[in-house]
Amino acid sequence: MIGASSALFRLARAGYILAREGVFSIIEPPADLPTVPRLGLSVLRLIEHRGISDRNKGERLSAALNRLGPSYVKMGQFLATRPDVVGPELAEALTSLQDRVPAFGLEAARKAVAEALGKPVEAVFVDFSDPVAAASIAQVHKASFLDADGELQQVAVKVLRPNIAERFHADLAGFYIAARMIEAIHTPSRRLRPVAVVDTLARSIQLEMDFRLEAAAMSELGEHCAKDTDFRVPTVHWDKSTKTILTMEWIDGIKLNDMEALRASGHDLKALGETVIQSFLRHALGNGFFHADMHPGNLFLDPDGKLVAVDFGIMGRIGPKEQRFLAEILYGFIVRDYRRVSQVHFDAGYVPSNQDIDTFAQALRSIGEPIHGRASSEISMASLLSQLFEFTELFGMATRTELILLQKTMVVVEGVARMMDKELNLWNTSEPVVKRWMEQNVGPAAKVKEMAGGLASLGTLSAQLPEIARRAERLSESFDVMGREGMRLDAETVAAIGKAEARESRSGRIALWIIALSLGAIAIQLWS
Repeated sequence: MIGASSALFRLARAGYILAREGVFSIIEPPADLPTVPRLGLSVLRLIEHRGISDRNKGERLSAALNRLGPSYVKMGQFLATRPDVVGPELAEALTSLQDRVPAFGLEAARKAVAEALGKPVEAVFVDFSDPVAAASIAQVHKASFLDADGELQQVAVKVLRPNIAERFHADLAGFYIAARMIEAIHTPSRRLRPVAVVDTLARSIQLEMDFRLEAAAMSELGEHCAKDTDFRVPTVHWDKSTKTILTMEWIDGIKLNDMEALRASGHDLKALGETVIQSFLRHALGNGFFHADMHPGNLFLDPDGKLVAVDFGIMGRIGPKEQRFLAEILYGFIVRDYRRVSQVHFDAGYVPSNQDIDTFAQALRSIGEPIHGRASSEISMASLLSQLFEFTELFGMATRTELILLQKTMVVVEGVARMMDKELNLWNTSEPVVKRWMEQNVGPAAKVKEMAGGLASLGTLSAQLPEIARRAERLSESFDVMGREGMRLDAETVAAIGKAEARESRSGRIALWIIALSLGAIAIQLWS
């Protein structure tokens, strides 16, 4: 009871801060929202700060969520990946949300490192700097150590914030209450499963606060892109990493949000924009594993001209079915084969079978045709996504969180690429990667690969045939004996059945006595 009261109090405080920062003024209520909640929104808009209307949506959201703390910043960043829930316009505003959390200090960080590694900081690192970056969950320090060859290695040390897990746990309780209230008040929102959204956020935060998993993600993606000539990830130093500490290679490069420095570097920024998109697609299509937080603050251009990604707390993973779905969708839009795109949706089970495939193709055409024949700078991915999500509701499509994350990452990636080249076209840049995937997985080469896999399976089965035959023979003999002599039970089984029957009998007798006594008591009461 105390926990629920505390969560409600924290939720009420959050509502007040959101109202004061004018967040409720930028939310357009659904047309079918009941009168009482609509009236409540109107009241909340009355208490916002004067002059708040001069700020844009992104500024209002950033101010409010940063005032509320790390949990709400994380919620905002998470909802930026769910335009189906908050709408494309609000999701776009949330995309620009950056953590503005003060650092927790050098001494606290040194203490956390010493506790995690079981040694004083001086015993592990030659030097350990003040915080160079701070965010909701952790902060980063620059450090160095001597390797086995006596060479000085520069590293970045990521340190988890003290007591952050408890803070998130307390705020998540309020998020769950809000989600349940939304589902209870607004029936149409149940299709988007608000409680399940909070479940996903809770799971995401739990994974993100374990740096061993982030290190594993870096290592896995590093293996996948080992042969890439234009993209890489930092090296993990496993012996200096734990659940709360992550030590990785220090990247001396230019952040992609520093356009002035990028232009001064002399690198081909148009080619860099293409690399941003194509590397993402290679990872998503080729391995089904991709960096899902590719905003410009997490991307560097190193001195060799390679794109380097950092911060692997949010990763996307899709299976072969989703990989094929993505490739077929992109290819269908590129070649303007909308019926094929529609067929893929039906084959994957994303659109219910009671819908009409040609009508859905018609809806997709209304999304795809505006892309062709127009300057790339005139194409709004937010507008296209808005139409797509309208159609998901119209055609009864269930929310697919893995595809929503994929689509949102594509929008962010396109935005970063267009910072490098304003005329860049997502579809034209995607075409080489998508075509290569289609040739390898759908064309003649894929058929040969499938046949080889089938032959391998037949080989495995043929090796197991003698054992399968022996088991079938034993089973047949058992049925013959059962047919002649009937089914026999061993002594232990008979004893177990007897005990169960005895328990059933005793329970039955007790129940009968209780019923009889109850009826007797009722009869006496009526008689008197």
